[in-house]
This record gives sequence, C-alpha cells and structure tokens, in this order.
Amino acid sequence: METAPVRLKGFPEGPVAQAPFRELRREIEEFHAEYCYVLDNNAIEAWPRFFTEDALYRITARENVEAALPVGLVYCEGLAMIKDRAFAIEHTAMFAPRYLQHMVTNLRVTGVDPDGVISAEANYLVLQTLVDEDTRILQAGRYFDRFQRAKSGLLLKERHCVYDTVRIDNSLVYPV
Repeated sequence: METAPVRLKGFPEGPVAQAPFRELRREIEEFHAEYCYVLDNNAIEAWPRFFTEDALYRITARENVEAALPVGLVYCEGLAMIKDRAFAIEHTAMFAPRYLQHMVTNLRVTGVDPDGVISAEANYLVLQTLVDEDTRILQAGRYFDRFQRAKSGLLLKERHCVYDTVRIDNSLVYPV
C-alpha cells in the first residue's frame, strides 16, 4: 500500500524555500519549546495562553483528513472552549498519574499571508509514562498551524493535529 503525505487545504504541497523564513522558524521553535514545557509539566490551565481569542484547535485522524471528512476527536472553536477544556481536565477529570513528553520536529514555515498570518507544519510525538508502566507512544502525527503575532509574541490562530493511527488511547484527554 502506497502512502502519500497528508495535506490540509491551504497548506502548500512540496518543498518550500526556507531561507526567507529562518527568523520565523526560530520564533516558532521557541514557541513550541514553551508550549511543550507547559504541557509536559502538567500546567494545563496555562495551555490556553498560547491561543488567540478566535482560535481553532482540532485533533483529527489522518484517515479522516485524507477522506476530506472534517470529523475530529477534539474540536474547540474559540478561546472560551479551549479554556473550558483546560479547566475540565485540571479540575473535574480523574486520571491515573502519568508523565507526558511532547516532541516537535521537522518544522517548516509554509507561508505568510497578506494579513501576517504565518502557516507552518511540524511532526509531533507524545510519549506517556504511567508511574507503574513502561513509556509508550501516546500519539504521533503532524501539526498544521496558523500563527498570529501579538504583543506577547506568536499565538496559535489555528492548530490542527492530524494523528497517524486509527487506534487512539482512551487517555487522549490531554492537549497534544
């Protein structure tokens, strides 16, 4: 079975010259380092600070993206929904103790639109360790992001997490 790279509408196919985007890439890499630090340290209530007021956050299976089906595992439209999700995870849900490690690699800036919105993609990997079990891969996939510049730095206007497998862990309540 031949597989092709997953594509999202509005993100270019094929190589994109990276030289003009070096500084943006550095900024986005710093953004990812802080984003992962917050999630890896279980500071879930701080997670919404990475998003714009009108942000869109989705987690969708690769299979659905390839079939042009918009159905997602997680869908948050607007900062209020993202804050609500963070609050619910932090205060109302019960989970076995665990450690998460988020890794983001192969970042590519794919463009800047006339309004200054920056498009980028990157691979992600989330590892999970339950205190009494071995570490395992919780999820692997690709971020399709749109960033907007704010006074505080870059913020996510859109984060679409496309995971590769059709099987998901039932503990995928934490942000990716």
